Amino acid sequence: MAKIDVYNQAAEVVKSIELSDAVFGIEPNQQAIYDAVLVYQAGMRQGTHSTLTRAFVSGTGKKPFRQKGTGRARQGSTRATQWRHGAIAFGPHPRKYGYKLNRKVRRLALRSALSEKLAETKLTVLENLAFDEIKTKKAAALMNAFDFDRKTLFVADASEDYDNAYLSMRNIPNALLVNVSELNVYDIVNADNIVFTEAAAAKAGEVFA
Repeated sequence: MAKIDVYNQAAEVVKSIELSDAVFGIEPNQQAIYDAVLVYQAGMRQGTHSTLTRAFVSGTGKKPFRQKGTGRARQGSTRATQWRHGAIAFGPHPRKYGYKLNRKVRRLALRSALSEKLAETKLTVLENLAFDEIKTKKAAALMNAFDFDRKTLFVADASEDYDNAYLSMRNIPNALLVNVSELNVYDIVNADNIVFTEAAAAKAGEVFA
C-alpha cells in the first residue's frame, strides 16, 4: 500500500493515508489508456454532418443539351457532381462514431491513468472540499495554496458535502470538480493535477479495484 500525505485546504499536511496498490500502484498500460481516450473522444463527435446527393439536389431531370453534334461532352443531368450547384460525390452523411470498450479494459485504463498520475507526483489528497459558502475567490485561494495554475481535476465522493465547492469552481476555467463515479480516463489524462478528497480516494480504491 502506497502512503500519501493528506492536506487541508490551506495546503498543510494533517495526516497520511494508504492508497490501494490495485488502483494507484499498478504498471500503467498505455494501450488501454489510449483506447479509452479514443472511445471518449469518438463518443463526443456529433456526427451530424451531411451532404446532398443527386436525389436531394434541386434541378430538372431533363437532358441539358442533345447527345451529339455540339462538340461538348455528353451530359445527362445538371444535378451531376461536375456541375455547379450539383450533387456531392461520396460526401459525409449522419452517423454515430461511438463504439464500446470492454469493461475490463475500461477499468484497467482507469487504474493505469491513476497510477501514472501518482507515479508522476501529480496526485494530491485533501481532507475535504466542504465550503461554508459559494465563493469563487475561496476556490481560487485553494488552488493558489497548492500552486495549481494549470488544469486541475478535483474528485469528491457522493457522500460528501461539496455542492458549494462545485458552484465556486464553475467560473475557474482550469478547474473541474467531478464525482468519483463520473471519473473517466480522458479527464484524468487531460488534467495536469488531480486532487482527491480522502473519501473519494478510499471509494476509488474500493470501486476500481
